[in-house]
Amino acid sequence: MSRTRVITLIHILLFFSISGFAQVAVMAHSGAGPTDTIQTENGLVSGVWNEDKSVRIYKGIPYAAPPVGERRWKEPQPVANWVGIRPCNEFGPNATQGKPVPFGVYTAEFLIPAGSSISEDCLYLNIWATPCKAHEKRPVIVFIHGGAFLAGSGSVPIYDGQAMAAKGIVFVTINYRLGVFGFLAHPELTKESPHHTSGNYGIQDQIAALRWIQRNIEAFGGDPDNVTIAGQSAGSMSVNTLVASPVARGLFAKAIAESGAYVVKGSVLGVIPLDTAEAKGLAYATKVGAQSLEDLRKMDADKLLGPFTGTNAIIVDGYVLPESIQKIFAQHKEADVPLLTGFNGDEATPAPTSLRAYKEKVAEAFGADSAKIVAYYPASNNDEAIIAAKNLASSLNFGVQHFSWALMQSEHGHSRAYLYFFDRKVPEYGGTEKYGAFHTGEVAYAYDNLKFLNRPLVKADDDLARIMSTYWANFAKTGNPNGQGLPEWPAFTSQTGKVMLFDQNPSSVRHPFYAGLYYLYLRDASQ
Repeated sequence: MSRTRVITLIHILLFFSISGFAQVAVMAHSGAGPTDTIQTENGLVSGVWNEDKSVRIYKGIPYAAPPVGERRWKEPQPVANWVGIRPCNEFGPNATQGKPVPFGVYTAEFLIPAGSSISEDCLYLNIWATPCKAHEKRPVIVFIHGGAFLAGSGSVPIYDGQAMAAKGIVFVTINYRLGVFGFLAHPELTKESPHHTSGNYGIQDQIAALRWIQRNIEAFGGDPDNVTIAGQSAGSMSVNTLVASPVARGLFAKAIAESGAYVVKGSVLGVIPLDTAEAKGLAYATKVGAQSLEDLRKMDADKLLGPFTGTNAIIVDGYVLPESIQKIFAQHKEADVPLLTGFNGDEATPAPTSLRAYKEKVAEAFGADSAKIVAYYPASNNDEAIIAAKNLASSLNFGVQHFSWALMQSEHGHSRAYLYFFDRKVPEYGGTEKYGAFHTGEVAYAYDNLKFLNRPLVKADDDLARIMSTYWANFAKTGNPNGQGLPEWPAFTSQTGKVMLFDQNPSSVRHPFYAGLYYLYLRDASQ
């Protein structure tokens, strides 16, 4: 080979290595994107098409370095660059957690896939997107999974992003550290932290993922200025935390929160101060036989996971949360962004099974206010008492959080809030309605993923999924869920109390428990 040909070849190779970002960026926005190969800040990634070649899927993209070894219990670190094309055709490992075992209403489609990898090396995200026109920027939904901060993953079937991508959304799911790996606080961890804090690593992971999205999502056809954070249960609590956190400010433009928040007292999962969390961490270290932080970092993940019994609370750490979420909202210091939020009709399974037991429980919990509570959630016999107890439990554990959040946003914010009440009794085999509109039951409808549910669904369910997912997509696009062919969903105000009722015949109504929820809101504000 001549010297001239060698030099020419070298120049060609240098051109492709140096200009790879520009070349692939052009490919991604040439009108054919998303393409097979995308340039991220850390290297090239390739994805796979769905079955009908309409949606490109990128699974298992790392957004932070593996939090293992010395990085265990540290804020997420940058990803190391790679050479060549990284195939992103399989989900990354799920965060360390127990193996998925179906229970109650939660069958396989609500859990991480059986046999999938579980590892501390879990900081990956997944992207679904359709081809777009040159320079088109599409709205982005970043979905944060639930699971009580102990379980779950972005790979759970009902979180699949194909249907939303088909509606013009760039859909993203993320993994984040869970349980002891995501929320352990300890005095030694606080001492070594540059922010003088510990815990909330799972929330910091979510913030790191949002920062990655800001820097990279445009290459996938997404608009970094139109990102909606969305989540259900612990994912909704995460959304609430991110809206409250000054560290997350500017990383999203809208919020969707389904069944979980900390706006007022009584949340299912608590928020605790740093010193309390550190004391729990010290007790945990003693329980596992660790004399120091070094000992904890050397222990096998399984040994740490087994004795863990729940310091999985959000922490007022002075960094992610400078104050409690309740105080931040009471002072109107949260991010003022459009909000779509709500809860389900059968979020909680109450204990009382008789009228007498119901009234006794209410008297025990509310004292002098018990007569008012019974008036708002009335019952005159045992059967009615079971229903009233269920409605009250759902309101206390979930409803009042979302009602209060929407009310505060409507009265003090510049952005609108849209409140829903999901009351579709999700069909069950055998014709029973044991679980009704259960916790998490709305997710497959909201993201048009009924195809993953192993249930005797009917046309009304398909219609409801189409309507709900269109509302969700419209909200991500404009901050307003309404659109042509949909029942009008008015913004929530205290004057009308109007919410969108999702059942077999979706319609805008005054919330069925408006009086009780408003009373609970006022009761909390006065304490």
